Amino acid sequence: MPLPHIRGIVPEALRAADLRPPIRLVYASTTGVYGDCAGALIDETRPVRPANARATRRVAAERRLRQANVRGATAASIVRIPGIYARNRLPLARIEQGKPALSEADDVYTNHIHADDLAAIMLRVAARGRIGRVVHASDDTVLKMGAYFDRVADAFGLPHVPRISREAAERTLEPMVLSFMRESRRLSNARLKRELRIALRYPDIDDFLRSIAPGKDASCAK
Repeated sequence: MPLPHIRGIVPEALRAADLRPPIRLVYASTTGVYGDCAGALIDETRPVRPANARATRRVAAERRLRQANVRGATAASIVRIPGIYARNRLPLARIEQGKPALSEADDVYTNHIHADDLAAIMLRVAARGRIGRVVHASDDTVLKMGAYFDRVADAFGLPHVPRISREAAERTLEPMVLSFMRESRRLSNARLKRELRIALRYPDIDDFLRSIAPGKDASCAK
């Protein structure tokens, strides 16, 4: 029996009638499925509470994959992914434009993973991941969003972005940015290290920023 149609999330291959189960999958989900956790440290057992349409679609896809696992149609594992960074995936344009972050009192914790570490994690889960198991693909960074912007700004010799209150942010910032500013959580990656024996190339954002030459080829970064 094919999976219910979720265009763009569940792969088309899962709906192909001529494939022989089980299909080995690693599903790239999002840590946004948890919604706002008020800055709490959470692991993979935290109940999901999606607060926007993107996260709701991911939760629906995860549930359908679990159902397919039970039927024997798939052998799927789930990787929940936070913000991905790399040399060409830094918020330099935002910092250069002086777009504001939340004041310290209103700011939210964010979570990160380098693109190379994420690729290694996905391969390790494909090879060793337990069927139906959820894993956080997150590094060791513990930073609020504004502090993350400041770290990047310092690495490239840029001024810090201004800080504004949550009330001002709700009035002036675009909805997509606000959706991230409404959710605060810290992710445990203990399962990633304990079960998959992952050694991160970049344990936190500072390790990465120290590894790149400040000011070089900044134009290629976002």
